[in-house]
Amino acid sequence: MIEMNKGKFGFFAVLLFGSVLHDASSLMANETTGQVRPNIVWIIPDDMSANFSCYGETAIETPNVDKLAASGVKFTDAYVTAPVCSTCRSAFITGMYQTSIGAHHHRSGRGELKIHLPAGIRMVPKLFQEAGYHTSITGWPMNGRLGKTDYNFEWDQSVYDGTDWAKRKKGQPFFAQIQTPGGKLRGKDENGWEKISSAAEKALGTRTPESAVKLPPYYPNHLDIVRDWAAYLDSVRMTDLMVGEVVARLKKEGVFENTIVLFMTDHGISHARGKQFMYDEGLNVPLVIAGPGIKAGTVRNDVVEHIDIAALSLAAAGIEIPKYMQAQNILGEHYAPREAVFAARDRCDETVDHMRSVRTADFKYIRNFLPNRPYLQPCAYKDAKAILIALRECHAAGTLNETQQLLFRDVRPPEELYDVKNDPYEFNNLANDPAFADRLKEMRDRLDTWIIETGDQGRESDEMYDSDMVVYLNSMRRKNDPGHLKVIQDNISLMKRWAAEGK
Repeated sequence: MIEMNKGKFGFFAVLLFGSVLHDASSLMANETTGQVRPNIVWIIPDDMSANFSCYGETAIETPNVDKLAASGVKFTDAYVTAPVCSTCRSAFITGMYQTSIGAHHHRSGRGELKIHLPAGIRMVPKLFQEAGYHTSITGWPMNGRLGKTDYNFEWDQSVYDGTDWAKRKKGQPFFAQIQTPGGKLRGKDENGWEKISSAAEKALGTRTPESAVKLPPYYPNHLDIVRDWAAYLDSVRMTDLMVGEVVARLKKEGVFENTIVLFMTDHGISHARGKQFMYDEGLNVPLVIAGPGIKAGTVRNDVVEHIDIAALSLAAAGIEIPKYMQAQNILGEHYAPREAVFAARDRCDETVDHMRSVRTADFKYIRNFLPNRPYLQPCAYKDAKAILIALRECHAAGTLNETQQLLFRDVRPPEELYDVKNDPYEFNNLANDPAFADRLKEMRDRLDTWIIETGDQGRESDEMYDSDMVVYLNSMRRKNDPGHLKVIQDNISLMKRWAAEGK
């Protein structure tokens, strides 16, 4: 039984125990039927949006992800519930909103104060283990090292049996996660750009030319931003190559036909308006699933959440989906499509924030709980990137146009409402437009209900913040970069001053 505070989680309890999320999937059978259970492979790169050919990207070709999509189902409206890695990963590995389990502040619980999952909630690999699966997590190529986890709560590494499915028992099905750097391959400046572009040129024969880059209109045509984007596209190409290598190995071992391969990224591109932000550049991700029982060439346009990969994977293996799980089996025969998806952005490294969003197929609503802070709050991690330096230079020089200038506002509106069908770049905030008053109320009410029913745990305590900042600062001291360390220390002081001022 899950332990919870009745006052804080009253509606949450109704949600957990009053609804049954398990929908017996017609995809796969299990041991009781005598049929072979499928293997499940998750391929999850970092920091990457849906810049693949099958999603409409024209500057590059991505034949392997395209082929995977053609052989299975492609979701065009898949969204993460958090636009930064540790909170996103804490969510999909439990099938729970990170705000419900207290794992919503980036890289939290790593100091003296710890975060524990609510009683009764278990990690997905543990559920697979209990069902007789071999579980593994690794990078690519598999080198014997544990792959990226980055969970914000305390967990037992024994939930993974190893780093390679090859070490499983004879005939044992496997659940494998392959976690790769993805967009992080391009680094933060010209050194990283050259490294990934050279690797692409060596492996694929060409590098992405700067002339092929078409930036979103909210970024200026600055050389460093263009070079960074070209290198990012090369990281997409190298990720696509890796997907092809994984599929080739599965085929070589004779297990591909009985393996469900799932490809998804952990959030959008790490750029000014992407990673850590609530716009679609940060939240919208590719989601492609192929394997036995999945009809080839399927395209799904309904909104889904990245946590749903937990439920659909369990169902595909014939494992009952826990009733507490907020993820849904979006491949289930009786699945009723979601009307809306939700997301949260909270503290990222030293930078304190508190934002929530709800998105339907047609509209996006964002609530800024700290409206008196600037959009681009100081953040040492992001501010060290050449693209952010270039943006700030353009801002100082007065060369940004009206839409590019939006990110440099000193304050934010408490509410943002966008007609994403007609305004896909989320420029025109309709929150104060009387013509959209009813839509605003509808979206506001949706978010309020979600916050209450899911037990959103909200702001981080001062004690937890201080506990984690000790770890963060110590990690920076070990890197022996006094300049970067000073920036973080100054940012921490600013966060505390703003909080004291009620800002």
